Amino acid sequence: MRDRLLALLVLAIILGIPFGLAEGISAAVLLNFIFFYPLLMSMLWIVGGMYFWMHWERHWNWSHDGDNSPPEVAEDPLISIIIPCYNEGDNAHETIRAALSQRYQNIEVIAVNDGSNDNTGEVLNQIAAREPRLRVMHLAKNQGKAVALRMGAVAAKSEYLVCIDGDALLSRDTAAFLVKPLLENPRVGAVTGNPRIRTRSTLVGRIQVGEFSSIIGLIKRTQRVYGRVFTISGVVASFRRSALDRINYWSHDMITEDIDVSWKLQLDHWTIFYEPRALCWILMPETLAGLWKQRKRWAQGGAEVLLKNVGTIWSWRYRYMWPLLLEFALSATWSFALALSLLLWSLGHFVDLPPNYQVRDMLPPGFTGVLLASVCLVQFALSLVIERKYEKGLGKALFWTIWYPLAFWLLTFFTTLVSFPKVMISTRGKRARWTSPDRGIKRNEP
Repeated sequence: MRDRLLALLVLAIILGIPFGLAEGISAAVLLNFIFFYPLLMSMLWIVGGMYFWMHWERHWNWSHDGDNSPPEVAEDPLISIIIPCYNEGDNAHETIRAALSQRYQNIEVIAVNDGSNDNTGEVLNQIAAREPRLRVMHLAKNQGKAVALRMGAVAAKSEYLVCIDGDALLSRDTAAFLVKPLLENPRVGAVTGNPRIRTRSTLVGRIQVGEFSSIIGLIKRTQRVYGRVFTISGVVASFRRSALDRINYWSHDMITEDIDVSWKLQLDHWTIFYEPRALCWILMPETLAGLWKQRKRWAQGGAEVLLKNVGTIWSWRYRYMWPLLLEFALSATWSFALALSLLLWSLGHFVDLPPNYQVRDMLPPGFTGVLLASVCLVQFALSLVIERKYEKGLGKALFWTIWYPLAFWLLTFFTTLVSFPKVMISTRGKRARWTSPDRGIKRNEP
C-alpha cells in the first residue's frame, strides 16, 4: 500500500507542474502540455539519435548484407543462446536454424519447452537428435517466460548468455555483436539488440516497421547517451550470468520480465548497452486486437516497475535512474492530462464551466500542428539515414509511418488509462504465465 501511495504521489506532483500548482487547473496550460510534450520528446530523440550516430555509429564499418567480416571476439568464449518456447511448434525449426547458423561457431543452444500444449516438445526433440549443439529442457507445466529463462541460464555452460524469443531469427553475426561489449567492458551487465519486423501484410504491420526504426531505435540510442536504458529488448539481448546471479535473475511475478530485469541490473549499478548491429527478425501483431493486447501488457509492465521501485529509488546512489523515472511519469501524466482535457471538453457542451476550465477545441492550433508535422518529418528522415544500412527498402516502409505519431500517442493514452489503475489495485506475487500472441498474417523473411 505504501508503494502504491508513493507512485500516485509522484504522478500527482508531476501532474501539478503543467497544470500550475498556484493557479489550479488551467485549460490553456493543460492543452499546451498535451501538444508540446510529444514535440519535446521527439526533439530529444532526434538530438540523442544524432549524437549516438555521430559519436559511435558512423565510424562502424558494417552492412546488413554480410559483406564484412564478423566482429572479432577476444578469447573465443563459449556463448550460450537460450530460447524459451511456449507453443512454438510452427516457429521452432527456423528459429533454431538461425541460432545455429551463427558465423561465430563456439556456441551452444538451449531450448526450454515451457509446458507447451502443442507439438513444440516433439519438434525440439527431433532437432536435438541431429544437432549436437542443441540441448532441450522440458518443464512439466507452464511456469512463465521468466522461469524458463532462469532454467536455461542455470543450465548454460557459459558466462555469456544470448536470450531470444521462440519465433525470433538471429542474423548470422548477432550473437558475436551482443557478447563483444560484455567482454570489453566489465561493468556491462546486458546488451540489447535491434529487432526488425517481419510481418508487413497489413497497415498495422507496416506502421510498426517504421515505429521500430524511427521511434524505438532513436529512443534506445537517446537513453544510451544519457546512460540508462528503460528496457532491454525482451526478444533479443545478451546478459552476463554473474550479473544476473547478483540480482536473482528474472522476476517470475512481473508481466514484462524484460523491463524488470533492466531496472534490477541498473539499480545494482550494471550498465546496459544498445547494439544496433545485433539484428533479430521478429513477428509482431498485424491486427488492432493483437496490437492492443501487446501494448497494454507493455504499459502494465512499466507501471509495475514504477510501483516496485518508487519506494527505494530516491536514494542518491540511484540518481542515474531518475531520468527514466521522470520520463515514464511524464508519459503517464500526459495520458491522464489528455483524459482530463477530453472530459472538460465534453462537459463544456452540456454545462457552463468556469473560464479557467473551458476547453473549446481539442485540435492543435495551426502553428502547433505544422510544427509537430515538421519535427515528425525530420525524425523520419534522420531514422532513414541511420537505419538504411541495417535494412533494405526501409524507405518504402517509412512511407506508412506518417500515420504512426497519431497511433503511438493514442495507444499510449488508452493503454496507460487501462493499465495503471489495474496495477494500483492488483496484488503482486502471482506468477506471470504465457499466452499465445498475435504473430501476424504474412512473414517477410530477412
